[in-house]
Amino acid sequence: MSDGDFLEPAGLRVTVDRVVYQPQLDPPADRPHCFVYFISIHNDTDSAVTIKGRKWVVTNERGEITAVEGTGVVGQHPTIDPGDKFSYNSFHLTDTHTAVAEGSYLGLDAARRKVLTRIPRFQMTVPG
Repeated sequence: MSDGDFLEPAGLRVTVDRVVYQPQLDPPADRPHCFVYFISIHNDTDSAVTIKGRKWVVTNERGEITAVEGTGVVGQHPTIDPGDKFSYNSFHLTDTHTAVAEGSYLGLDAARRKVLTRIPRFQMTVPG
């Protein structure tokens, strides 16, 4: 199913609230840079939305792309009522000093229509 099969309601939006470099988390040697990101999915539509899946694309400084697809968000399928938001944090490990992430969340509204909201592009950069 392509993104073209989904509605993109104007009131369904994503904010990247924070991106934090976390070197103390002891990442594996082959991906030594850990970034924790904090995301909110806002539902300013007039219909409840249930998030069913996600698609992420991460591009490192060498131009290598990692694509990740999965069900739900952090092991959940949250239903976000009109006027509410769902906030969570997760992380990404990389072997380069910078990377860029973007993507989308896929869901169903109360009328069972397929909806999509885009994750705005954000940068992960090792400080210094």
